[in-house]
Order: sequence, then structure tokens, then C-alpha cells
Amino acid sequence: MKKMQFAQRLQPLQANVFADMDVAKALALAAGRELIDLSLGSSDLPAQPHVLDAIAKSLYDPTTHGYLLFRGTQGFREAAAQWYEQKFGIAVDPETEVLPLIGSQEGTAHLPLAILNPGDFALLLDPGYPSHAGGVYLANGQIYPMPLRAENNFLPVFADIPAAVIAKSRLMVLSYPHNPTSAIAPLSFFQEAVAFCQQHNIVLVHDFPYVDLVFEEATSPHQSLVPSILQADPERSVSIEFFTLSKSYNMGGFRIGYAIGNAQLIKALRQIKATVDFNQYLGILHGAIAALTGPQDGVKTAVSTFRQRRDAFIHALHQIGWNVPTPEATMYIWAKLPEPWSQNSIKFCTELVKQTGVAASPGAGFGEAGEGYVRFALVQEPEVLKIAVERIAQFWK
Repeated sequence: MKKMQFAQRLQPLQANVFADMDVAKALALAAGRELIDLSLGSSDLPAQPHVLDAIAKSLYDPTTHGYLLFRGTQGFREAAAQWYEQKFGIAVDPETEVLPLIGSQEGTAHLPLAILNPGDFALLLDPGYPSHAGGVYLANGQIYPMPLRAENNFLPVFADIPAAVIAKSRLMVLSYPHNPTSAIAPLSFFQEAVAFCQQHNIVLVHDFPYVDLVFEEATSPHQSLVPSILQADPERSVSIEFFTLSKSYNMGGFRIGYAIGNAQLIKALRQIKATVDFNQYLGILHGAIAALTGPQDGVKTAVSTFRQRRDAFIHALHQIGWNVPTPEATMYIWAKLPEPWSQNSIKFCTELVKQTGVAASPGAGFGEAGEGYVRFALVQEPEVLKIAVERIAQFWK
């Protein structure tokens, strides 16, 4: 029997940091280790009762049981536009500038299909979230990694991009607060990015899942430490932004997010989406509307919870001599590895989970510039995080 042939575009998708760590975790469990899983950024907090009630009521309404086309998402699109205007002070058209998504990952995976021709370049953050690269590979595009260095506050330097690459670039993907480094970006940086993309006719994507997981209070309305890309591009000349309810509202399993921005980009992404799927079950959208328009106490509770976990974990790391910076946002700790692990984050993580049961994500899994770091997700209670650090200390010894 002949070996089955597959498309070449699958080749770059063979390796995945989360899949690799799943194998290592399974081996640790099989060896009898008690697992403390800090490798995956999936919130362990529950969705709010008023969100669940809206979904539950929908289940008994037979009019919600059929296919859901674009027109049927109007209520959700209006709620998303209202949420955005309240948060950032910019009005958007829910008819032409908002599109429901199955999480922001759908947006970053599908938009390159609408933007890139084979051989075109996408400018991506390195390290960065794996699905950003996956979408480019599926579109047969090329990736130019923009290295993120601590000395540059984990922001890319546009002046370092070669002119030959810029000439063939059609897409740039940013994401701040950033996964995995937890870095935030000021409005001035986004203004620089918008100007760069306008000058070179490049579509600017901002993946924005951690919009609410920020640990410092805003000083005034619409002046968050983590601005929207549309505050730097109010005319929506080149920009589109992806949101998800997975982090702010603990709805990761419900797979609900949306795109907002340039109407032409929204239309193009809608064309791709229409080819691939319909929309979610309408009851999920009812829950999302309740989340966006209802009480926001759950968001505040989530921020407070992750702040407490951050402080407990950082304090414990400092006590064992691992002087990791305190992040201002996200649910992650980005820790520079000490010797002898400084250039082998994959070995560090596989050995750590093998010997202690503590699972983390190797920085190299997020890109070449992530080597020498490890990412911990704060998805356990403070007491468990302290136990994890105790095990790390034993591992070092």
C-alpha cells in the first residue's frame, strides 16, 4: 500500500508546544507524579451565573436550535460594539465593523487566507502565540519573525526589518498584553505601528485577549494601560482587532469572540468564515450578550484573583533566588532560565514535569527568541503555586 500524500502546508504544523507538553504530562502521570499543570493558559475560574442562566434558558427555546446566519447575530454584534465604545470611547458600526468569531484564534488563523498570496510575508512577534504562525502557513505565506528582547521592553523594532522583506509584507500581527512575555505596549507604540503599516500598505492585526487582565487601575476613562489598536487608528485605515470572552469572562470552552475594525477586512474575513462554518449556537451568543452588557463583577474578581496568584508566585520564586520581574498584565509569568538551562527550555520543562509533576511551557515553543525562558500560567490557587515553587527548588538542588 502506497504511503498517503499530504499537502506541504502541513509540514510546519507538525510541532506544537502544547501538544509536546501534553505528552510529557501524560508520561509524568503514568509514572505516578501528582501533576500541577501551569502549562496551559486556560482559566480555571467559572463563568458568571447570569451568563449561564442566559444560555440555559436558550436551550428550551426551539427557535435557537437551527443554523445561525449573520443576520441572526445582530444582537451580539450590537452588544460588542456597545462594549467597545464604553471601554475605548470609539463608536463602531455593528453591521459592517463587527464579526462574531469562534474565539480570537479563528480570526488569526483565517484572516491570512484573505490577505496573503503564496510567498507574501507576514510580520509576527517572536516569541508569539503559535496560532499566529499557523494561519500564515495555511495561507502559504512566509514568516518574518520580529524578535522581542527584554532591553526593548519586549516590543519589536520596526527599523530592523529588512527593506526586501517589507516590500513583500502584507500582514503584521501584534498582541499586547503579550502572550507569553506579559509585556504591555503604550499608545505611542501602536501609533508607530499604524504609521508603519500605512506607509507600506500592510494590514495590521491586533490580537487582544488580555484586554481586561491588567493589574493597574486606569487613571481616567478610555485611558487604559492597554490601549486598543483603533485608538491609534481611529479611521480604521489598516487595522482589525480580535477579542475573546475566554479570559475576561472565563468562557474559553464556549468558543466565543469577535473581530472589530476596518470594514473591508471584516467583509473579507466574513467571506472566509462563510466558507468554513456557520456561527455558534445562538444560546452561546445570548450568554455572551449577558456577559458584555451585564454586571462586570466577575471581571473584577478574575483580575483580583490573578493579581493575588501573581504576587504569591513571584514572592515564592524570589524566596528561592529566582528573581523574575512582576508582570503588569495577563495570567502568565515569563521567567528567564538560570544556568545550566539558559539555552534549553524544552529540556528544562520536560525534566521538571518528569521529576516533580510541575508542568510549564518552554519559551522555545513560542519562537526562536523565546529560548532561554519558560512560561508559567497562573491557573492554580496560591497555595498550589507555592507548592509548585517548592518542587522547583528541589528540582534545582
